[in-house]
Amino acid sequence: MVRNLGRMAVLLPAGLVLASWLLWTPTGLLGKADAVGYAVCHQIDLRSFHIGVRALPLCSRCMGMYLGVMLSFAYFIARRRGRAAHFPPWPILVCLLLFGAVFAVDGLNSYLHLFPGAPGLYEPSNALRLISGALMGVLLGAVVYPGFNQTVWTTWQEAPNLTSFADLAGLLGLGAALIGLVLTENPLILYPLALVSTLGVVLLLTVVYTMLLLLVLRRENRAESWGQLALPLVGGLTLAFVQIGLLDLGRYLITGTWSGFSL
Repeated sequence: MVRNLGRMAVLLPAGLVLASWLLWTPTGLLGKADAVGYAVCHQIDLRSFHIGVRALPLCSRCMGMYLGVMLSFAYFIARRRGRAAHFPPWPILVCLLLFGAVFAVDGLNSYLHLFPGAPGLYEPSNALRLISGALMGVLLGAVVYPGFNQTVWTTWQEAPNLTSFADLAGLLGLGAALIGLVLTENPLILYPLALVSTLGVVLLLTVVYTMLLLLVLRRENRAESWGQLALPLVGGLTLAFVQIGLLDLGRYLITGTWSGFSL
């Protein structure tokens, strides 16, 4: 009885939050993806890839970042490091931090080009934004993934998610191939990748909120299977959509439109 009440206490708010968000946001699959992107991305038309005349839900930099997160998680699982709970060795971690520096420098340079006459290091482009975003996504994936495993599982793998520079090179090679696919700007490729990138937003927020929820409730390191982790994940997903919904609402009240910012 108590267990069923506990489930209802999680599932009922989750259903209400998700239903409200689905009803309030634009229609269609890309419309929902736009609403996710609307909460985390400026969605400036000139800084986004397009399917025809339609901008994708995330700008080129955000698209690269969340694709990088999704690719990293998939890579770790494919390499049988599903519960790897150690961070990469320091030399690799330093390299990953350099990816973050590349992201910051390219972002600052791109921002400065919003102001005529402002100094800039080089001419920005959507290709460079995509690449720097993807590198940042690899960094986020490599840091968040072991943190999640350390928080949720009773037992985990005593191994890093990235073991060597060869391992990192394999991940970066797949990232380069993914970037190449985006740069073809083929609508048949962009459409599914646009959806995957917005799922990356939801996944990353869900993972982070699940960790925070378990830490706040002092229920970390109790799950032995994904089934036992189901309710915490639903709670994390609910909190993720609470954040997305509140940001959507705030931005819509300020701008009065679902469109991205205009330069």
